Amino acid sequence: MTRSALLLVALAVASSAVAQEWPRFRGPNGSGLGVADIPAQWTPANRKWTVKLPGVGHGSPVVWGGRVFLLCGNESTGQRTALCVSATDGKTLWQHDYDALATKQHRLNSMASSTPAVDAERVYFTWGTPQKLTVIAFTHDGKTAWEADLGPVKRQHGFGASPILHEDLVILSNDQESEGHLFALDRATGKVRWKLPRAENHSNYSTPCIYTPPGGKPQVIVVSWRLGATGVDAVTGKQLWQMPLFAQKQERAIGSPSVSGEYIIVNCAFTGGPKHVVVLKPGKEPGTMQEAWRQEKTVPHIPSPIILGDRAYLWSDQGIVTCAKLATGDVVWSERVEGEFLGSPVCTGDKLFAVDKSGKVFAIAVGDKFQLLSTNALNDLCQSTPAIAGGLMFVRTWSQLHCVGPN
Repeated sequence: MTRSALLLVALAVASSAVAQEWPRFRGPNGSGLGVADIPAQWTPANRKWTVKLPGVGHGSPVVWGGRVFLLCGNESTGQRTALCVSATDGKTLWQHDYDALATKQHRLNSMASSTPAVDAERVYFTWGTPQKLTVIAFTHDGKTAWEADLGPVKRQHGFGASPILHEDLVILSNDQESEGHLFALDRATGKVRWKLPRAENHSNYSTPCIYTPPGGKPQVIVVSWRLGATGVDAVTGKQLWQMPLFAQKQERAIGSPSVSGEYIIVNCAFTGGPKHVVVLKPGKEPGTMQEAWRQEKTVPHIPSPIILGDRAYLWSDQGIVTCAKLATGDVVWSERVEGEFLGSPVCTGDKLFAVDKSGKVFAIAVGDKFQLLSTNALNDLCQSTPAIAGGLMFVRTWSQLHCVGPN
């Protein structure tokens, strides 16, 4: 990718970022693209602050108006904590603690694995127990706006679904072992505006995004193992199309879809089994989609793909990073970095950042030649995805929140 192409990508990122806020998991529409001058190598001057959290977890932070919001949990008691801290110094602005049952979950899950969503008025948290799927909204100063119960959670490996926002809706996908749904709630009241039954009967952890096909209306894109990729009318909840994409052997969709122009990129896999990254584009018939290409070697299971201009970057769990042409899937380069990755990469400027399980932050160059720029240690376990807002990067590790910025 040339320097002029990189500049165009940076301008596109700047124009797409909503006031440079980070409103959901992986930022604006789940793109992973942010605006900040974060250096590859961090000096003490770049590490603005680190605070100990009132609980632990794997959920990522969101940011709006100089406030950072995230969910914490107590692994012994099941208590959940909705937390808001200052982006300037990390000081707690408010927190609310909620008693909830400690539930059985996968060893890589936590009591606080979901990421909130935030807009100019409210922040929306989710967590789940076998008795109750809680969605709760607060004003930015911590007053409860509303609370909703979306029914029991039946997930073998525990809860981890993160909400997204579209127009006046809070949208949440809850694929689970029993009857699951895609929910849309009114942002102002928490009342269910529509819900779409999902014949998945299997837990997935992928966070949806919004896709607007050329000449079409906005769609919610949901990814799961059995059903593949599904497009749903974002306003009415009507299913528009569905494409089974993955193997018959049991798999799980954990990585989240990304969109760019007419393209959608999705992934699904099973530990030690098949792994798939698939790119979709509009089909020949109106309202249909078709497969553009797929890659099934050295591709991510848990991390989400990221699109930069006409390139897709695939950062695998095992640390193999692949740059491919978005339109064709042709591999530009594929190289290994050390580490095990359970969060997703993000991009700011001409750098990609990803954090491995040990808390080491890797920075690589965006472009048609692989270049590892630097690594930086946070000295705490990490399975989350960084947030970028207000010229700063925020990284949630198991028990801490870190802020990094320019000199």
